[in-house]
Amino acid sequence: MRDVDLVFRTMFAELAQQTLDAQWQSDFPLEGRFVTVPVKGKDYFYFDIPTPQGKDKRSYVGPATDPEIAARVRRHREIKDNIKERRRLVSTLLRSGGMSAPDRFAGDVTKALADAGFFRLRGVLVGSVAYGCYSGVLGVRLPTTAMQTGDADLAMDFAISQEVDDSLPPILGILEAVDPSFRAVPHQADKARVTAFVNRTNYRVEFLTGNRGSDEYTGKPSPMPALGGASAENLRFLDYLIYEPVRTVLLHREGVSVNVPAPERYAVHKLIVASRRLTDALGRAKRNKDLLQAATLFEAMIQTRQGDLLADAYQEAWDRGASWQEGLAAGIALMPDNGKEALAGALGVEVNALGKG
Repeated sequence: MRDVDLVFRTMFAELAQQTLDAQWQSDFPLEGRFVTVPVKGKDYFYFDIPTPQGKDKRSYVGPATDPEIAARVRRHREIKDNIKERRRLVSTLLRSGGMSAPDRFAGDVTKALADAGFFRLRGVLVGSVAYGCYSGVLGVRLPTTAMQTGDADLAMDFAISQEVDDSLPPILGILEAVDPSFRAVPHQADKARVTAFVNRTNYRVEFLTGNRGSDEYTGKPSPMPALGGASAENLRFLDYLIYEPVRTVLLHREGVSVNVPAPERYAVHKLIVASRRLTDALGRAKRNKDLLQAATLFEAMIQTRQGDLLADAYQEAWDRGASWQEGLAAGIALMPDNGKEALAGALGVEVNALGKG
């Protein structure tokens, strides 16, 4: 695959910075103030803004130990937004830089959630919409055939949702502003809870969280105080995927500042997911896309000389135990040869040694 030219990689980095600045300015207007609040022995930044009722509205900002957040707090009043310039950068990256945009509807859904504060509350965009961001993150032109999607998957760590002491507005209202036909889908295991929303064309928006407990929680929704009344589907292996996500930009409209999984974790996770897909027609189609995305990212990591990060991510997953090893081995067996060769190169082993410890 072709590298993105340096001029466009630089442009993408500039857009990511400007988009985060704009989101920051939207989330934290000048009339408010930042405060430091201790929570369970750790300091966090919150933002207080006056209300007509005379009581400040408090919003979560992030850990006080995060140097990027601390720097932004210090220079809050210096941040300026130039929406026209951001639109120009997005247009140039798509037209001349060889990067890809999400389909317009997926972009509108993601932007609505970003504007409501989902990524400020440390939510993570996962699935194929997130995959589309990796061209800019890695600096390579990824094939668009691996980006097709009919839904939006969004994840949040359960502990973060419990501890941030802040929440999105009602999720259904956010989505109805994009398309009034969205409706809540009661969870099969608990009709009182909702983890997914669907519109009249069956576009599905689903919220996920990691299940690090016993198998009895699998298939049951978890209450998520930060998700505006929505719950999240418990999934095995998801905590690995969303650990230390990457801040980047979705090339939609004037750019949308989002959190996505680290590309090496996304790729390794896709191997496991592929091995657990159903064997019906839809399951096979999803499995093939999982494997194509994993193989493509493995190649991209090698091409951009980041094989060490891929090797570390793979080893961490392998060391998590038998069920992880079984999923990795099964996914590798199904993966195209180019993916196997790239992964073997990152690990420094022969292809026939993959999945054997």
